[in-house]
Amino acid sequence: MLPLGESDGRTMAEFDLAIIGGGINGVGIARDAAGRGIKVLLVEQNDLASGTSSASTKLIHGGLRYLAQGALRLVREGLAEREVLMRIAPHLVRPMRFVLPADAADRPIWMVRAGLMLYDWIGGRRTLPGRRTVAFADDPVGAPLKRHFSYGFEYSDCTVDDARLVVVSAIDAAARGAIIRTRTRCLNAERSAEWTLTLETRGRRDSATAGVLVNAAGPWLANVAESVLRLQQALPLRLVKGSHIVVRRLFAHGHAYILPTPDGRIVFARPFGDGFTLIGTTDEDFSGDPGAAAVAPREIEYLCRAVNGYFRERIAPADVVWSFAGVRALYDDGAGSAKDTTRDYVLTLNQDVGRGPLLTVYGGKITTFRRLAEAVLDRLAPFFPPGRPWTAGVPLPGGDFAPKGYETLVADLRRRFRFLAERHARRLVAAYGTRARMVLDGATRLDDLGPRVGPDLTGAEIRYMMRHEWAQTAEDVLWRRSKLGLILDKDGRAAVERFVTGAVGERK
Repeated sequence: MLPLGESDGRTMAEFDLAIIGGGINGVGIARDAAGRGIKVLLVEQNDLASGTSSASTKLIHGGLRYLAQGALRLVREGLAEREVLMRIAPHLVRPMRFVLPADAADRPIWMVRAGLMLYDWIGGRRTLPGRRTVAFADDPVGAPLKRHFSYGFEYSDCTVDDARLVVVSAIDAAARGAIIRTRTRCLNAERSAEWTLTLETRGRRDSATAGVLVNAAGPWLANVAESVLRLQQALPLRLVKGSHIVVRRLFAHGHAYILPTPDGRIVFARPFGDGFTLIGTTDEDFSGDPGAAAVAPREIEYLCRAVNGYFRERIAPADVVWSFAGVRALYDDGAGSAKDTTRDYVLTLNQDVGRGPLLTVYGGKITTFRRLAEAVLDRLAPFFPPGRPWTAGVPLPGGDFAPKGYETLVADLRRRFRFLAERHARRLVAAYGTRARMVLDGATRLDDLGPRVGPDLTGAEIRYMMRHEWAQTAEDVLWRRSKLGLILDKDGRAAVERFVTGAVGERK
């Protein structure tokens, strides 16, 4: 088959590739494709990462529990990607140690040890410390636990700012020529030799044409297939909801806990933000509008019980300061329960002679988004000029510093901008990496950054999010580009709302 654009009798489309969905999979595909010289259009009905991609446990990991399910390929790929993402996004992907109480393991201790040994080995660990046995009476990680837990194991994985990973991937895609259109709904996609998309943005309609279409709409896959593409056959899709709660900090150290539960699941309790603990996740089948997914009271009680089985400090639903739920769009492999459904990605390609190809993306994890994008471009290779994988060796925006260079970057930022408090500098580097200098550009004193909201959110930072990161609302600023909604009071959040509304008005 000839690449798109060759003289095969078809009309030349405006774009080689159109992608529906601005989550981690969609922007990852857009970035990879744009970097290969492919003309890309990405449309997202809401904000970037406004669905599942901002509702994860915020980990980059291989998935220790997937070893027990025999998903060795998935684990191996996840662990290999862990190393890649630490290298290309060191501001957003950072090492974290995890503690597994041995007394609570639902398998024999020898099996747990063997699993951790395999986990260390299978992904070709190079930079992170390996597993170790911990006597809880002699280590700070034992202090929060109930006294009957006497020892356990430590191993390494990583934490990630999931929504910001989506945003910086979109920034890089746009820098390489991709057109990123947020708050744009695809109303219809007519299929002929090419795809003709009818788009709507703030009530205004226009159209675009593309040679290939990718449905990366996550939990809206079926909605797109039925309402936009008008496909007759139902997709093999299983929607699974995962819920999380956030409480005030339960422990002072920086390690996370992995807690087996009586029903065979695991729950993570991990440091989050400035003074909080994130607890999750659940797994239950979901139906209905993914945009309306919410944490049910029974899920909050479940997560509280899971934590109370391990920690001396008990928590109750009244202690929850924030909760969020996301819906995963998994390939329906016929598993008996939601927790056993494969987390691996599945790509299906629909191509008919003389009609624009359609590729549908099922599943995937934030950890493996970059490899998923490479797999998509491999499947679509017959339709585009030759191109090679490149994303493993190129830092994401802000990530152009050594993986162990965070402290150096903080110190450098404070030398350049001497008015910065250390806490402020650390937050900026953790969010923006080397692009923190762009946020502060031209400032010689704190007042130059405009009005301040809360401890250190400034007008300059909000304007940066709006100019460079597609932020358009206070929610975009407070809950996706940052998590400052957790620490700002009602008046602070209202001040952000007023600032964003005023800035939007200035741009019209």
